Amino acid sequence: MSQARVTVDPSYVVGPINRRLFGSFIEHMGRAVYTGIYEPGHPTADEEGFRQDVIELVKELGVTGIRYPGGNFVSGFQWRDSIGPKDQRPRRLDLAWRSTETNQVGLHEFASWVRKVGGELMYAVNLGTADTKDALDVVEYANIAKGSTLSEERITNGQPDPFGIRMWYLGNEMDGPWQVGHSSADDYGKKASRTAKALRQLDPEVELVASGSSHPTMPTFPTWDRVVLEHAYDDVDYISCHGYYEEKNGDLGSFLASPVKMDRYLDVVIATADHVKALKRSDKTLNISFDEWNVWYLGDNLRSFPRQTDRFYRTDEIEGDNWPEAPRLAEDVYSVADAVVVGGLLISLLRHADRVTSAAMSMLVNVIAPITTEPGGPAWRQTTYYPFAVTSRLAVGVALDVRVESGQYETDELGSVPLVDAGATYDAGSRRAAVFLVNRSLTDSLTVTVDLAKLGDMSVLETQMISDADVYARNTKDAPERVTLQPNTTATYDDGALTVTLPPVSWTAVALG
Repeated sequence: MSQARVTVDPSYVVGPINRRLFGSFIEHMGRAVYTGIYEPGHPTADEEGFRQDVIELVKELGVTGIRYPGGNFVSGFQWRDSIGPKDQRPRRLDLAWRSTETNQVGLHEFASWVRKVGGELMYAVNLGTADTKDALDVVEYANIAKGSTLSEERITNGQPDPFGIRMWYLGNEMDGPWQVGHSSADDYGKKASRTAKALRQLDPEVELVASGSSHPTMPTFPTWDRVVLEHAYDDVDYISCHGYYEEKNGDLGSFLASPVKMDRYLDVVIATADHVKALKRSDKTLNISFDEWNVWYLGDNLRSFPRQTDRFYRTDEIEGDNWPEAPRLAEDVYSVADAVVVGGLLISLLRHADRVTSAAMSMLVNVIAPITTEPGGPAWRQTTYYPFAVTSRLAVGVALDVRVESGQYETDELGSVPLVDAGATYDAGSRRAAVFLVNRSLTDSLTVTVDLAKLGDMSVLETQMISDADVYARNTKDAPERVTLQPNTTATYDDGALTVTLPPVSWTAVALG
């Protein structure tokens, strides 16, 4: 059996773990909202029409901030459509996903739902078809206490206190030709800068995210990010990253190394931001908002929609003149291998916790999501639910820069990569530590020795593992618990060393204290 060694030292600190790292995302796309979080006729629906079975799963998942309402949707969204009496709200054709938006869930309703799940509402403004004035209006409506026409309108609409939204996204994926209102980096950078300046005049406490590249494979990456920041660096707090990962052509080895791709992507974005910092001779260090990340089978499960560029849809219901309400879009069914990759992507985010201080797993319910529902029926956890829930719960304090010594394997896409991936966190106040481990080998178990001597005497509090003889095993409506967490019974601690055996294609978390 192969061996690997991981060294954990509390003096090697990456940075504090911001709880926003465990955020998620709800877009008005497919069934994320309607029959996802909101289904008034469902047996578990509360007085506002929200599915309580989904609320409980979201709370268990440990989600913190939730980005809303898009996504591509936001670039054609008129925010006023979603406020006021429901029976007076317009029905709109959504160009992003070629669907009909009923606006039955809007700002007030979603803010109420976020309170129920214990999260933080983060809001994206339309900088595609809308402009600085629209952004100012929605911030005034949401955040100004009283005395202005818009704040008084909010009060009339049933919300006497401000929503107090702190984080605002200045558009979405504006580098993408598929985006309604797509613009050049130069034009968007100017627009983002003047919008940010105006929003700070209205509410100095806002935190602002500039739209970075929508994927590292974009032909304009990273030039887009540099140009945007040359205009807006002094005006914003974050630049965004988006990244999706999938197994292509049966190349499981490359897919399992997806966190290496995330690492390289983040390193380039950070270097680009720091380059602009140096050009401007600025004292400010810009943070990263990785506000869309997940496994998404863009090629295998969806068909290209001809009126868009480089975006994919399930078009069963979207044909001809049909603009359906809440069609089934991008409802990927995730496997054990997908869950192992998600666990690894979370390790990558922890590795960059000094600069990635906000992130959003995209999305939360039904659309490329850890939670799936059936209209009128059950809700269940996908395989990817488990590593997120465990990492959100155990990763507290600071992220540590661990040292990994393991064998390598060759991938077609990324060259030689380590067989073992690892991350660790430590909370000095409670003296709690967590170690996260991935075995990328397709065939062999690995025994990993984790040197924890510098943490002092500890004991194993719990172990959690995702593993299965069938790496493509999935949870479905008919078998919602085919894949669940299981203990890694091999984990032992003795004299400052944790020893764990990792099955092939597996993810393990160990809590110590």
